[in-house]
Amino acid sequence: MMALGRLSRAVRRSPWLCNVALYGGLFAAGDAVQQQLRRGPGADWAQTRHVALVALAFHGNFNYVWLRALERLLPGRAPAAVLAKVLCDQLMGAPVAVLAFYTGMSLLQGKEDIFADCRQKFWNTYKTGLMYWPFVQLSNFSLVPVHWRTAYTGLCGFIWATFLCFSQQSGDGTARSAFMLFRGEKAETDKASSGK
Repeated sequence: MMALGRLSRAVRRSPWLCNVALYGGLFAAGDAVQQQLRRGPGADWAQTRHVALVALAFHGNFNYVWLRALERLLPGRAPAAVLAKVLCDQLMGAPVAVLAFYTGMSLLQGKEDIFADCRQKFWNTYKTGLMYWPFVQLSNFSLVPVHWRTAYTGLCGFIWATFLCFSQQSGDGTARSAFMLFRGEKAETDKASSGK
């Protein structure tokens, strides 16, 4: 209980720093989990560093600013305000976040065409996100205090990061490919990339 109190005070004193750091750490952990599920022992720490850098440099900051802007534009927890925030988040925030992840990872990995993953996986990933994020944000905007919202999004983002990292590495952005991962099957893109 005492540690939770200290954490709460730290978030109130430095909300940006705490939220962004937590967000980056949770995204990196999501990548580590997907690597364990996909490959077993032996992590690619360069990949995890890339994920953490994208999350720290863009996603944590974007979410911090975005969630506060939504609260200023559509204040309160009334059902109409909450639904409007969820709608804005899914129509504007979500596409930016998906594009930034795939592009940022491609850039850090030194790919020649940094937009290839976006072209191939964006729509599938966005549609998959629509099965998850509206429910997360509904609870976020209606139950979570503003100073904790980025951290809460990061906590729920751990699951999303696991999915995103898998999709970026070997999936196709669909929920089906993620379920194959959790069932221990190889995705079609893994088979195709190995020439089988």
